[in-house]
Amino acid sequence: MATEPKILELSNGRITARITSWGATITSLLVPDAHGNVADVVLGFDDLEPYMKGISPYFGCIVGRVANRIKDGKFALNGAEYSLPINNGPNSLHGGLKGFDKVVWDVVEHKDGECPSITFQYHSKDGEEGYPGHVTVRATYSLPEATTLRLDMEATPHDKATPISLAQHTYWNLAGHNSGDILNHSVQIWGKHITPVDENTIPTGEIMPVEGTPFDFTTEHKIGERITDVPGGYDHNYVLDCGDEQNGVKHAAKLRDPSSLRTLDLWTNAPGMQFYTANYVSGITGKGGAVYEKHAGVCLETQGFPNAINQPNFPSVVVQPGEKYKHTMLFEFST
Repeated sequence: MATEPKILELSNGRITARITSWGATITSLLVPDAHGNVADVVLGFDDLEPYMKGISPYFGCIVGRVANRIKDGKFALNGAEYSLPINNGPNSLHGGLKGFDKVVWDVVEHKDGECPSITFQYHSKDGEEGYPGHVTVRATYSLPEATTLRLDMEATPHDKATPISLAQHTYWNLAGHNSGDILNHSVQIWGKHITPVDENTIPTGEIMPVEGTPFDFTTEHKIGERITDVPGGYDHNYVLDCGDEQNGVKHAAKLRDPSSLRTLDLWTNAPGMQFYTANYVSGITGKGGAVYEKHAGVCLETQGFPNAINQPNFPSVVVQPGEKYKHTMLFEFST
């Protein structure tokens, strides 16, 4: 069994990731620009202590058993009522007080060669953070192409039906993690709708068209262009309903930094994506002494819809025993 968390490296000569077994977390990701200059494009810390002490605002980790917010930390399933830890206003966020981001995962495979990969596994117990049933979770990071990072997440409930919705919570800054804010980055999101939220950031249940609003990124816009029209900044779930599909994944988003020309294309099989502009990050000292302030990064968290367990009109996040939850993300870098 895993005890001490460690940091592992995944490299193919073009991109290099450092990933720790603490929360299956990406701590650094080196990506070249058009001139071959390499930058670390994810926010994070040099060593594991800040992650383990809870200083990290979910930098780079996998969150679960259920990502995002569950209203009042309550849900009912198969006639039983479940109460979860409240850790975000009146809600339960990202799996509770000790979600999958705050545990040590086992390293079950670490492969070099043509498609280097690392597979992490975690066993979540019945009742852990209030959730029903034992669940085995696997996350495999791999480098299938010269400048592509892939993440495959799987989870299998053993004995009870349970909600499962995992998310990868990396904060991106394609100019480099220490380069200031991302308001100049442009983004395109293949979602024509969002799930609008109430004052506690819980979806109202409505599916709202983005057309004619500051949430419309169906064509490319600078993130900072209309952010002042969104109180607090972007922290919203997009319905991924209009992306091209290939090999079982659909185009979710394209993020571009005008200074380095680095571009990230994100593909996924998940129904939604939280677009979050690091509105609550403030004065966090990260790698190399860089200080991360508001909007220092942007999260593109593909996911099930927030509070889906309590919203019958949202795609279900319930997984039955013996069924397998599968969530794939492809991060394709280019210049």
